[in-house]
Order: sequence, then structure tokens, then C-alpha cells
Amino acid sequence: MKKNTITPMKEPWKLFNYWKREAMCICLVTISGILYNVGMLAGPIFQGKMLDALQQREGQERVLVLTFLFVCAIVIVQVFRYIKRFYIRRFANETSATMRLMIYNNIMNKTEEELKQENLGSLMTKAISDVEACVEGMRKFTTEVFDTGVLLISYLITLFLYDNKVTLAACICIPIAMLIAQNLKMRIVKYTFAYRKQLSEVSTITYDYIENAMLYRLYGREEENQEAYEIQLQELENKAIWANVWENAMQPIYNVIAMTGVIVVIVMLGGRVVDKSFTIGMFVTYITIFTAMAFKASKAAKLFNSVQKATVSWRRIKPYMEEYREDRADVDSMSSKDLSKIEVQLSNLSIPYGVEHLDLSLSEGDIIGITGPIACGKSTFGKTFLGLSSYVGSIKIGGVELSKMEKAKRSQLIAYLGHEPQLLSDTIYENITLGDKEDVSKVLTMVCFEKDLESMKEGVQTRVGNGGVRLSGGQQSRIALARTLYHKKKILIVDDPFSAVDPATEKEILEQIKENTTDCIVFLISHRLAQFDKVDKVLLMHADKSYEIGTHKELLETSELYQQLYYLQEK
Repeated sequence: MKKNTITPMKEPWKLFNYWKREAMCICLVTISGILYNVGMLAGPIFQGKMLDALQQREGQERVLVLTFLFVCAIVIVQVFRYIKRFYIRRFANETSATMRLMIYNNIMNKTEEELKQENLGSLMTKAISDVEACVEGMRKFTTEVFDTGVLLISYLITLFLYDNKVTLAACICIPIAMLIAQNLKMRIVKYTFAYRKQLSEVSTITYDYIENAMLYRLYGREEENQEAYEIQLQELENKAIWANVWENAMQPIYNVIAMTGVIVVIVMLGGRVVDKSFTIGMFVTYITIFTAMAFKASKAAKLFNSVQKATVSWRRIKPYMEEYREDRADVDSMSSKDLSKIEVQLSNLSIPYGVEHLDLSLSEGDIIGITGPIACGKSTFGKTFLGLSSYVGSIKIGGVELSKMEKAKRSQLIAYLGHEPQLLSDTIYENITLGDKEDVSKVLTMVCFEKDLESMKEGVQTRVGNGGVRLSGGQQSRIALARTLYHKKKILIVDDPFSAVDPATEKEILEQIKENTTDCIVFLISHRLAQFDKVDKVLLMHADKSYEIGTHKELLETSELYQQLYYLQEK
């Protein structure tokens, strides 16, 4: 069975391309929409003919034929209506999925600094609510092109065929309703934008209160937070009301204005029915068609308002409608044989807020400890290998410059564990495997987690809670380390993995890592030096961007800074 997949699209920031992408759906919507709306004329026409046949006593057979044709017309029209609705909904679903994919793709390819600047509540609102509102506006617009546009034209032509003067006089009020709707454009945009902005604020505050509930409780801030939250909710309610009032409350007014023409129809055609120049059937057909047309015209006025509302959402998500494409001209490829053995060569390397003019060579089996005082750039050094930090000089992995390496290839070569465990709200097993179905006992042994599992009734199927809240800090860090070791790559970068474990556990874990990573290069970033006698090299970074390299023993003998750090920790 073929698996349905959503693929990116070209120039997703151009709204027209979403209709172009679903050309087949739109084609079927167009054909069925025209046939449905033109076919809508059949009902009133046959209805009028049946009335005339009954009035003129044309016989039961004639009435039965007209009734049969009337029923057939209704059935056929409804079939086309079903087809149109089915494919317009399919267009909306596909477009919604594509837009959300674009936003997801955009987020996944942002740098860490860019993500930190994002407002989480606003991002959630854009990815969910704004996409939904935008797509709904696109769906309504596409539908109403036929349900209103084609229908109005069909009805108008038919009315002119019945009587030119009456039609012109009766339709004068319809453009007035549309003009009023158009003039409300700026007001609707203003209030809708304010509502969307406030919705983002409430989403952000909600997430913050959930994420930091314990912190606020410890410092007795629940009451103040609740009051502030209620104020924000009230503000959201007020803005939601005003945003919807201008879109929906005007609809009855549009209806009244558009329907005013019915008075003209009754006055002008009533006399013609009396003098028998117009039959009862023709009169009923005319007034039925005119009423339907006036009602549709008032709906078109509301459509203008809905489109303006959707425009606000489109403006909010448009900056995220970018297809990420790697610049292939600046990318060097690595063949599969390059993965068999990896060397890292750093030449005259300088990183922002960190070390300068660093030269270092590493081979498989090497474990290098990276340490130094606070804010010397240790973590920035590790993130440089992920492409999250710029650098000057050269970082070559397997002979390929890091900055010119494909992202996919880089992810195949490098595994990274940062300060935060970043656990999913799932089981221990899923947090380690991330969807794989292999055994995790080996990596759990490597991080000394067997005893912890003995106290957990569900074992590896124990759920860790949101962000690992059900686990201790040491358990969280070890599960995250187990995940990194499970997805072991040729280069492992682990940033302060032992900060929440005791020295004995730290020693055992490091021995396990050393034993099981003989085919890897390990960067161990840590401020704890007790176990650095087990690493092959130590990179000591200074606050003034200088550095020292040597073994643990050599630096204890030659480096004053290293001696201070080590002996202070020993004491």
C-alpha cells in the first residue's frame, strides 16, 4: 500500500501556489461548482412550470413529467454539490498540512539563538490557529467563487431574460451591501490582528504557568498569577468579541439591504400578474430566484470580511513559509567509505567568545576532556560542531571542512548531549530509542541505571512525565546520556553529563564510555576534573581565549590554572 506523504513546495510564500499545487482538486471543484450552481436554476424553473401546468390544467401526465424532471434535476445537482464539497475539503486539508510542514521545516532549521528569540505562545498560535484561519479563508473564497459568483451570474442572466427593467430596479440595493462590507476592511483587519496578538500572549502565559508551576508555588505567586491570568483572559474575550462583531454582526444588515429589492419585484410584477402578461408560475420562479440571489449577494458581502480576517493570519505566518534548501554549490560530499574511520583536524580555529588559534588532531579512540573557568566558551566549542556557532579557521572531519558538510551527513557523524536532558513526556524506552525497537539494556548498564530500574515496577516502560519530572536530576541526565550512547556516532560530544551524579557513579560511567567508544572520538566537556586522569588529552580553555593542551598529569605539573581548579575541587 502506498504511503501518503506531504512534500514541500516551491515558493510557499506565494499564496497562489497553494491553488496551483492542488490543480487537480481545483479543476474538479471548478467543473462540479459550475454544473452545481447553474443546475440550481432548474429547481425554481421546474417549480414555476408545474404551477402553470396545474393552473392551466394541462393534464396529470404533463404534471408528472415535470415533477419527474424536477426530482432528477435536484438529484443531479446534489451529486455535483457533493463532488465540489469533497474536493474543496481535500484542498483545504492538503493546504493546511503543507503550511504546517513549512512552519515545522522553518523551525527545525533555525539556529539556537533564533529559536531563543521566538515567542513560544505566538509560534503555537501561528502553527495551529493562524494556519487554520488562513486555510478556512482560502476554502471559503474558493467555494464562494462558484457558490456565489457563478450562481449570481446565472441567476442574474435568468432574471434579465424574464424582465430587464424589474431586474435593474430590484438589484440596485445589492451593490450597496457589498460596498459597505468592503469599507469595513480596515476595521476588521485591525480588530482581528489585535485578537490574534492577544491569543499569542495568552498561549505564552499559559505555557509559562504550566512549565513553572512549582517555582511559582514555592514563592507563593499563585494568587498574583491567577489575577494576572484572569485579566489577560478577559482582554482576550473582549478582543475576540470585537473581532467577531464586525465580521458576523453585520450579516443581518447585509441581508436587509439586499432583500429590499423584493418590494420592487412585488410592486412591479404584481400588476403584470393581474393583467395576465406574467403567469403565476413565472412570478413564483422570478421571486424565488431573486430571493436566492439577494441572499447569496449578502453572503458575498460577509465573504469579503472573512477574506480580510484570513489575510491577517496569512501575514502572520508568511515569514515562516520558506522552503529550506541547502546550498549544494558549497557542500562537499562524503562517500560511505569515509565513515569507516574518522579523524578530526582543528587548524588555527577561533570561535566567538571562546578559544582562538587552536590546533588539535584527534583520532578514533581518543577521549579529550574540555574544561576551564565559567564563561570561557566550553559549550560554544561543542556546539560549533553542530553548525550552531560560527568559526574562523578550519575544522576538518574525515578530510571534509565542517562548514561545507551536508547537514544529513553531519548528523550521521556527530551525536551531542547538551546541558539539559531534554526528555520527552514518554517512557524511558522511547526516550532512549526515539522510535527504534532495539534492546536498551547495554546502554542502561553503561550509565549505571540497572538499580534504578529495579525500583520501577514498569521498568523501561516507566513514563518519565513532562520533561522527566518524575525522575531525579541524576536519573534524567543518565537517561539522556543513554540516548546519546544508544545513537552512538563516530563523534560524541557530551556537555557536563556528570553534574547530577555522585563521584563513584561518574567514575564507573566514564570507564564504561572509554571501554565502548574505541571506534569513536569523544569530546567530554566538564568542570569536574576528578576523572580526567582517564581521558587521553585535556583542553584547558582560559577566559582570555588562550588555551593549554596536555594530559591530566602534564597540566597538573605545568598549568597554574589547572592546578587551582583541580585542588579546589579535591578540597
